Amino acid sequence: MLQAYALQLFLYFPEDKTEYIPAGITFAIFFVAAIFFFRLIVKISNKESEKAKELEERLKRDNIIKE
Repeated sequence: MLQAYALQLFLYFPEDKTEYIPAGITFAIFFVAAIFFFRLIVKISNKESEKAKELEERLKRDNIIKE
């Protein structure tokens, strides 16, 4: 009984559905930011990978690394 009452404290479904608008806007902002930063991290990772491949090829050309 006490557990059911405690769980009801965190559930709130407003009668006026316009109260969902700020939460929706906040969610949309953070969702777009998450997508942006994910793509940024992938782009930076790909650039770093290309730099590593170029360095490896340069070292192979200079016979520093034996295959």
